[in-house]
Amino acid sequence: MILNRLRKKSSGFTLIELLIVIAIIGILAAIAIPNLLNALQRGKQKRTMADIRNLATAIESYNVDNNVYPDATACPAGLPTPAVVASGSFTLLKPTYIALPPTSDGWGQFLGYGTDGVKQQYIVESGGRDKSAATAVPTTCGTTTDFNSDIVYSNGVFLVYPDGPQH
Repeated sequence: MILNRLRKKSSGFTLIELLIVIAIIGILAAIAIPNLLNALQRGKQKRTMADIRNLATAIESYNVDNNVYPDATACPAGLPTPAVVASGSFTLLKPTYIALPPTSDGWGQFLGYGTDGVKQQYIVESGGRDKSAATAVPTTCGTTTDFNSDIVYSNGVFLVYPDGPQH
């Protein structure tokens, strides 16, 4: 009889055991959540870079056939400064060079696109996570480790792009 009572009392978790388990789960979550958020931002950057690269390939293909870069519907002529790309832009590219040209980046903002006056140079730009307007010529070039930085592609190369550990 006494043995049965002892067995019934020892058949559960104590409050200390439950608190230790909850603390361990909390520590693991505190480590995992920032890594998850970084991975999400890195995925948006890589998607944007891939979209820009695909759009640039279509633009280059159009240039090979026509010896000029195409105008986007919303772009001013004569300036190598990018203008915001509208959803109806790049009608000259569809469907021969690209089925559906990307017009927005991974953060849902419109890309910027522009050509120079003689349509021999072009620029495609994303405003990055901070959603700054993609309508300016970059002031610095090279890699960045900042999620907020713009992503800029011009004449076949990335001028500004994310690389390395992000913060």
